[in-house]
Amino acid sequence: MEFWTSFFLYLSSISVILAQNVEEGHLVINGSLPIAHTDSNYICATIDWWPNTKCDYHHCPWGSSSALNLDLSHPFLTKAVQAFKCMRIRVGGSLQDQVLYNIGNFTGSCHPFKKMKGGLFGFSKGCLNMSRWDELNQFFNKTRALVTFGLNALHGRHQVTKGVWGGDWNYNNARDFIKYTVSKGYQIDSWEFGNELSGKGIGAMVDAEQYASDVIELRGIIDNSYTKFQPKPLLVAPGGFFDKQWFSKLLQVSGSEIVNVMTHHIYNLGPGVDPNLVKKILDPHFLSRASVTFNALHETIKTDGPWASSWVGESGGAYNSGGLHVSDTFVNSFWYLDQLAMAAKYHTKVYCRQTLIGGNYGLLNRTTFIPNPDYYSALLWDRLMGSGVLDVERVNIPPHLRTYAHCSKGKRGITLLLINLSNQTSFKLDVHNIMNMNFHIKTSRKKASFVDDLKKTVSWIGSKSTDENLTREEYHLTPQHGDITSKTMLLNGAPLKLTENGDTPCFKPNFVKVDSKISIAPLSIKFLKFPNFDAPGCS
Repeated sequence: MEFWTSFFLYLSSISVILAQNVEEGHLVINGSLPIAHTDSNYICATIDWWPNTKCDYHHCPWGSSSALNLDLSHPFLTKAVQAFKCMRIRVGGSLQDQVLYNIGNFTGSCHPFKKMKGGLFGFSKGCLNMSRWDELNQFFNKTRALVTFGLNALHGRHQVTKGVWGGDWNYNNARDFIKYTVSKGYQIDSWEFGNELSGKGIGAMVDAEQYASDVIELRGIIDNSYTKFQPKPLLVAPGGFFDKQWFSKLLQVSGSEIVNVMTHHIYNLGPGVDPNLVKKILDPHFLSRASVTFNALHETIKTDGPWASSWVGESGGAYNSGGLHVSDTFVNSFWYLDQLAMAAKYHTKVYCRQTLIGGNYGLLNRTTFIPNPDYYSALLWDRLMGSGVLDVERVNIPPHLRTYAHCSKGKRGITLLLINLSNQTSFKLDVHNIMNMNFHIKTSRKKASFVDDLKKTVSWIGSKSTDENLTREEYHLTPQHGDITSKTMLLNGAPLKLTENGDTPCFKPNFVKVDSKISIAPLSIKFLKFPNFDAPGCS
């Protein structure tokens, strides 16, 4: 009986192995010249204004995560931000255009946001006390954060028709707030004007020409307030969904050197309640659609505002607080890392995640402050992926395997990012370094002939391709128990979790011979660092 039991178990194990496909392919990396560059501090996350009464789909996932009430003294929060060399933090969101600053000629009671029928997004105006602003800046200083603050761009305007706002911006309250900030010596990297007022707007919209007139006013306030500072803070706008005509008009009317950064928001997965979120995340063709927006913004800036750069000012994947039991789980890292890498290819300098904490899409759990899987994905990116984006030519690789390459962060060589969206196919890859700039891969040739030509024209890492002692570093990310909706991420088989003191864990790579084939399992992610890769464009 034991024999037959063992025999059937053996047969079942063989069937599992056979059920998993293995495909082979080649990657050819061009390290001679980057195709784009990100900012050295590419990773950004938002602290929003939403109160605990913000609910979507009968679920209220915000708790005390607002800029007004977030526990800034929590050691897990501090250490999570400090783990990055310089994490960018954006203070902003839907309610920022209803925030008043308790400074200067401000009169009235300074109260937090309250539910209000007929109010923008169903809330009243809210107020930021300067004592709270002091506390926020103490936190920013302690964590070495680079700060983008979103200003109220609706103050003084009136609603012309439903959703359409007109009139000049009343800048007095914002000017007093900026002057207070300067007087206290607080370091603000950039001031953002408004939230989602571009194009058709979300909740409210402002005409592009009027908006351009107002950013010129803001530019003057920044320049006059920072007369003794160089460089001055950046002016960031419009922080809304991309609309080519509206964005072009803003750049054309405001003119040269007014807007330094064009920010756009992207929620390409749709509403958080969509039951098909996981299906969308694992669909390579669906994910690739976002490239149309990235490219369109890049072309618009190149044509109408070449002095400006582009940022993703806010992106949470799924809107309305994200997807419950999706946005805070392992599967979301397929979307998140793919977005980071795709955006970088289209000259995006900074990518701001919605949110650092709060909603279902927070990098940190809103009650425990323990990192969700995407936090570790962001931290690995920050430590491994440099600013130089490299071209990757794919040979015999299907779309379910996403492939990206950057110069390594702070060190020589390159780092690859592989994202396997397939649930049944693993891949074995050769990585080559292109040595002849005129070489062009012809995938239509017979495989044997192609591989022979490939070996003649490229090598593993450069001129020392025969050195068998060289190694690469591998960081393989998988979900606990193979469940892609797990909230626990494994690195090379070990769970990523905070230490007893709340410190982030060490990221220990596996060291593998550089000339061995790369293997990546189904539904997993892998960073691979090649420290000896000959990449002149990365030096």
